[in-house]
Amino acid sequence: MVTHDPCTTMTDKAIPFSEWMRRALFDPQRGYYARNIRTVGRSGDFSTSATISRVLGEAIAAWLAAEIKLAPSVRTVIEVGGGEGSLMRDVMKSLGFWRRRRLRFMMVESSAVLREKQKSTLQRSKVEWFDDLPTALAACDGRAFIFHNELLDAFPVTLVQSNGTSWQEVWLEESEGQWTEQLRDLSISKEESDHFSALQHRPAEPQRRELGTAADEWLRSWASHWREGAMLTLDYGDVFPQIYHRKPRGTLRAYLRHQLLTGAQVYENMGRQDITADVNFTDLMRCGESLGWRNAPLENQRQFLQRHLRGFAKRFSNDSALAFLADEHGAGGAFKALTQRARHP
Repeated sequence: MVTHDPCTTMTDKAIPFSEWMRRALFDPQRGYYARNIRTVGRSGDFSTSATISRVLGEAIAAWLAAEIKLAPSVRTVIEVGGGEGSLMRDVMKSLGFWRRRRLRFMMVESSAVLREKQKSTLQRSKVEWFDDLPTALAACDGRAFIFHNELLDAFPVTLVQSNGTSWQEVWLEESEGQWTEQLRDLSISKEESDHFSALQHRPAEPQRRELGTAADEWLRSWASHWREGAMLTLDYGDVFPQIYHRKPRGTLRAYLRHQLLTGAQVYENMGRQDITADVNFTDLMRCGESLGWRNAPLENQRQFLQRHLRGFAKRFSNDSALAFLADEHGAGGAFKALTQRARHP
């Protein structure tokens, strides 16, 4: 059992973990991203690659320049979930004046708190804001280059557990300020379960895994609005089954003031801490293929930076931030970069 804020809007009725996570992060009144996130970076609950160094923005700008050559008719750049706006700022600066003035820039942000921080960061830049991606895509006739960094890891997941013979789903019930887990039959359909590689390979021993049900639903919700361009996904995770190597309890965890929280601690401080899980890139690529997108070869972050940054070898030796982001045994290996391209209509 774990303690919980008695002022939460949750009821004592059992709900799937995915719904609990959605409310903890995105509830309009009490959700972490909706109301309680203070800042991203050293003084916040967690840091992102974009808050550590400007080199990521420089590399994404080079990625954009390369993609523009492949789709010259696309003139809109969209960032989804841009934190405080520092990554978009660095991308725009790295593009240079002449290339920047030929492009249209958009931010998709559902958090009112983060949107205000983005507007402050980008107040001298010509950027438009939208609440969701379908609306942004409608404004540019579905032709856009899309990028997001550490976005999908915050989407609610369905938490499942194997007993060695079958899969069960984790539900939560609140009673007297405490949350307890229950194991129930899977709530997703057979058709939906085919989307997730974790369910198609049952381990012989008990193990927990996360299904990116919300991320899968999100991608499918706007895919029909995207006609041309490329999307860059930067996030921590791996392909299956490597994603669960030596992780019998799965990858779910929380962060509060840079402190890593696991197990029952994830259920504490609901709405006041970040909750995350590694991205299953096997499922992400499968989803893209089913939507008619073309997947480029998956890279780790070091390979992405090395391919897009000029003078990488020399800079790697002299820039401690770049050395950290490109460390094969650290962030450079843990983070992956996936480019997916929309097929022309």
